[in-house]
Amino acid sequence: MGQRRFLSALLVLAVIMPLFSGCFGSEEVVNEIIEDGPFSFSEPLPMETFYHYAGGINALNQSAVNAANITANLTGNNTPFYANGTYFGIGFTTFEPTLGITSTGSMFFTNYRGTGDGTHIIKGTNYGQDWEDVGPFNPVFPTTGQVPSSNDPYVYVDKWTDRIVKFDMHALTAMFVEYSDDDGSSWSLPLSAEGYYSTQDHQSIASMPDVNGIGFHESIYVFCINTGSSALGPQCSRSLNGGVTWDIQRPGYPIGEPQCSGLHGHVAGGSDGSVYRGNPSCEGPAVYRSLDGGYTWTEHTISTTVGMQDGWHNHEVAVAVDEGGNVHATWIATDNMPYYAYSRDQGETWSEAMMIAAPGVNQTGFPTIFAGDEGRVALGYIGLQEGKSGWNGYMAVLTDAFNEYPLITSVSVNLFEDPLDISEDCGNVRCGGFGDFIDIEIDDEGRPWIALAHNVQGQEGIVGTFVTGPSLYGNLTQLEVIEAGGNSTLSL
Repeated sequence: MGQRRFLSALLVLAVIMPLFSGCFGSEEVVNEIIEDGPFSFSEPLPMETFYHYAGGINALNQSAVNAANITANLTGNNTPFYANGTYFGIGFTTFEPTLGITSTGSMFFTNYRGTGDGTHIIKGTNYGQDWEDVGPFNPVFPTTGQVPSSNDPYVYVDKWTDRIVKFDMHALTAMFVEYSDDDGSSWSLPLSAEGYYSTQDHQSIASMPDVNGIGFHESIYVFCINTGSSALGPQCSRSLNGGVTWDIQRPGYPIGEPQCSGLHGHVAGGSDGSVYRGNPSCEGPAVYRSLDGGYTWTEHTISTTVGMQDGWHNHEVAVAVDEGGNVHATWIATDNMPYYAYSRDQGETWSEAMMIAAPGVNQTGFPTIFAGDEGRVALGYIGLQEGKSGWNGYMAVLTDAFNEYPLITSVSVNLFEDPLDISEDCGNVRCGGFGDFIDIEIDDEGRPWIALAHNVQGQEGIVGTFVTGPSLYGNLTQLEVIEAGGNSTLSL
């Protein structure tokens, strides 16, 4: 019997036993007995926590595991850890939320304010419980942003230097960069990142160590933009001096290779100096790779059998690089479910795509991914749980991604009775504060954090995380328990 069913049966017994106490003559004490095994945790599992294999196979249901012919080895890095999720409100609205985390544990979240005030960066400390507006503020009008208009806010933390980079797009044409090297206490003046005036949208930035010594900064920065045109394709630019100046934009794909989309997902850099971005090829979801700082690119199709969602996210291939240089990707497929695959040779070949949604989830959207130590991955998406009303924010964690049957630990960061959105088709359209995308990061302790919006509560930005769970950096251990948040932390 699965643990959930077992615990449910115990709960029913606990309720009905007093009703029969008069018949039996005295009240009996029912002791909770849990069979020894890998899922024998000291605390009961929340309804929002799931242990499963690819395809939504419930790992706590041995009959389902046997029927799927899964021979699981739940030892080593595939060992289950007790996990539960929560979230914290940032106290400000958001749109297309992005998130960066410095080595101090400080989090930086985008607050979209529109024309006249621009985008502000909201700094979180104390594990997401304390938040403050750190600007960057205009030196003449100190309550407004330095860039007074922003169509697309974006924040990124260079994990090799801790530089916080804020990107703003204006009127689909101009790009401006501001950066901070002191956890948001001070910022540079706005710097132009324009290449040429083409349609500019969905900007994304990544960094990688300057392993070949071609620049004037520890890291090379690459940003890419959507043009919305298959003829132009995505365009990319690089900076060799920490974001102060940028090369002219160049095609972010192999020149001469036909393109079937001018759209892309976020950019990700590896410690080996490589950089990747998700993008549909003409054959299916793909990853584009550059080994020279975004100057030239090669195309690598992930799957020709598991295609892209026919909806708003039909271009969103999210990509990440772990500390071992392995590449991980996720996307929403034609069945509106999230799929995941990995490459151990810089994108040349890929694993079979696996569906990673939690059991009972039947519709999803907004894929995102980040990787920690080798084989440890955190994926995010929003999903509809069967029998529940409203959309939830999910994190799916793999601690042994290369295992034949990797265990997936999934949590909804919000309770089922506290949905983030209640529209019918949120996963398939531009939806409230989610906009076009969401974001996920891992802090230096190995704790994953997902950037979301609580659309029901005025599109307030929220960060979801583990109250406790497995660490995705360093020794595979139980994360320190932090205080749970939830709906009570919202302030809008």
